[in-house]
Amino acid sequence: MPRRLAVALIALTTAVATLPAQAPEAIAPVLDAWWARTSHRTPGTWGVVVADQNGHVLWQVNQDEPMIPASTVKVLTTGFARTAVGGDARRATRVVGSGHVDSATGMWIGRWALELNGDPTLDRPDRTGPTLLQLAQQLATIGVRRLVGPLDVTTASGVARSTYPAVWSDRFRGRMYAPPIGPITLNENVIYVTVGPGPRIGSRAVILGDAPTGVASLVEVTATTVAGRKGRLHFSVLKNGHWMVGGKIGLYGAPRRFQSVSTDPTAVLEAAWQHATAAAGIQWTRASAMSAPGLPDKHVLAEVASGTFDSIAHEVNTRSLNIGAEMMLLWGGGSVSAAAQLNAFVRKITGLDGVHLVDGSGLSEEDRVAPIVFTTYLARIPQTPAGKNFPLLFPANGFGTLRRLGSGLPGPGVVRAKTGTLTNVATLVGYLGREDGTLIIAAMYNGGSQGAARQAQWDLFRKLGAHGVVVPADFGEEAAAGGPALPQP
Repeated sequence: MPRRLAVALIALTTAVATLPAQAPEAIAPVLDAWWARTSHRTPGTWGVVVADQNGHVLWQVNQDEPMIPASTVKVLTTGFARTAVGGDARRATRVVGSGHVDSATGMWIGRWALELNGDPTLDRPDRTGPTLLQLAQQLATIGVRRLVGPLDVTTASGVARSTYPAVWSDRFRGRMYAPPIGPITLNENVIYVTVGPGPRIGSRAVILGDAPTGVASLVEVTATTVAGRKGRLHFSVLKNGHWMVGGKIGLYGAPRRFQSVSTDPTAVLEAAWQHATAAAGIQWTRASAMSAPGLPDKHVLAEVASGTFDSIAHEVNTRSLNIGAEMMLLWGGGSVSAAAQLNAFVRKITGLDGVHLVDGSGLSEEDRVAPIVFTTYLARIPQTPAGKNFPLLFPANGFGTLRRLGSGLPGPGVVRAKTGTLTNVATLVGYLGREDGTLIIAAMYNGGSQGAARQAQWDLFRKLGAHGVVVPADFGEEAAAGGPALPQP
């Protein structure tokens, strides 16, 4: 186990919570009434724990029942990875090389490669994050004007490829929420293409925008422009992993935006790098390999970096971004047995065995977590050195996946929590601020009344938080002076 994890676990033996504890009799009538209605309206399996800020159980139903947690697994992954790498860690993307720049021609003489390390924010035109263009521009500043050779992709550790996790169901793979996972990640491994009419009737439709920038070169357009405003376009994936836009679009019709998962992230990377180098004034000639693979005595020629781990974790949890959670898991545990390390970490933190995780996002239906594991974990993680401001890594009520929890509470920040949703699964786990101390709640449902169960979970948080207060930023332990600022709602 990494040293930082071990230090964090040892710290649990001396950490002491100082907030006042809730009296069980103060909330029991509310919970009993809620359960009487909920159990009748939502047949299935429920597991519910309401605990105080120290993790002491105040009220429970099936607290030890292992259940499918869905995306609430991200709560566990966040604490594990943050403990391993630190809240201010960043993920780098580099151009590495072995050789030199020819001063006369600007050609790079020697080998070069792109080093990708799974930054989920890389090359996202519609969101924040570093870009390949910035990387190429850095090459230009050191005098590179020509690159020769195939695109060699490497990574700091593991294999430089992205694939679907074997533990994900076939029916999820390729959906927008379930792209390939691994070091090669651009625009969250999805592509967007905006198509508009050509300049005249009978002309080909044109691509007006793309993301990642450059992916348009992988899109074949056969659609034609017709009179008027109406038309029908269709967007399909070709056998080679590229895409095609067919059909018709009206000369005065509105542009259409299509999206798809990158089934071949390496091909997308190559297209995006071609565009980035050209935009930076670098001519890239894709000649065959000039020598055996490997970069002896390599050094960094250019480098861009992600935002901090905390900023990424906040976005991942707010949007429930599966690829981001899986990359956090690999970031914290490496490419080998990361899920096994996550399981061991959760058991050490909680002292409980009610957990079986095979991924970091919760998209696998093989995952199981008991409600008591969640509440114990959420109580103890903030008491560790790596747990400062831990609740702020999750969305506040009214934002992200908690946007429907915007009403019925005094204001944003009374709740900091994570939802989980799969077929026949609705879970909600997190913190609820009250004047008499923060409550920790795990409400888990597995059954056929998913929609009604979610509404019951919203209702539970609203009833307990009707007169709530903002969850303390320093819950568990005061924030470190000078530490990285965390996003606010």
